Amino acid sequence: MLVKERMSRPVIALPPDMPVYDARNLFRQEQIRRAPVIKKGKLIGIVSRQDLVDASPTKATSLSRWEINYLLSKLTVSEIMTKTVTTIDEDTPIEQAARIMADEKIGGLPVMRDGKVAGMITETDLFKVFLEMMGAREVGVRVTALVDDQPGILQKITNAVADVGGSFISFGQFTGEDVATKLITFKVAGAKEEDVKKAIWDIAKEVWDIRECCH
Repeated sequence: MLVKERMSRPVIALPPDMPVYDARNLFRQEQIRRAPVIKKGKLIGIVSRQDLVDASPTKATSLSRWEINYLLSKLTVSEIMTKTVTTIDEDTPIEQAARIMADEKIGGLPVMRDGKVAGMITETDLFKVFLEMMGAREVGVRVTALVDDQPGILQKITNAVADVGGSFISFGQFTGEDVATKLITFKVAGAKEEDVKKAIWDIAKEVWDIRECCH
């Protein structure tokens, strides 16, 4: 899966001369957390909801509401935006985008196509992908098990589940307790919980959790 398949679009972008007051209203109206700043088709910065909060007077201020609105009308997006922006190409694998966002502790990336912003990939987009991958919206038997990290072990698991009529909805593999093991989580339909448990019991190193799940 590539970034272009899951990015948010069309892009809600801000001009650099937009007053912070207007930007706040736009963020509230569109329910967004960040937006690229674009001038003459070129990306020059990015503004987050936190940037707008930090630029606003605190509740402890002695200024009146009218004075605050006046000051915010004079302060523009270009004065509070982050000028050094991490971007990503639309043909980047989705997991690479997730790694960059996790490593750099950022909640979203502008997605580029031919030097222009084509979309945004955000933590919310990644959460939706995770829900799909784990079959979170489908009902089935969900299993978490620890298996030895050796060739053919996953084939044994899938064959055993198929033999009791199970059809895989999702399958994930994660780092185990040590380098010799893997933690797997999968969900299947068409098989009973007890049958799935018996099918994998002697193949898995440990069955950590098995249950009917869930909407």
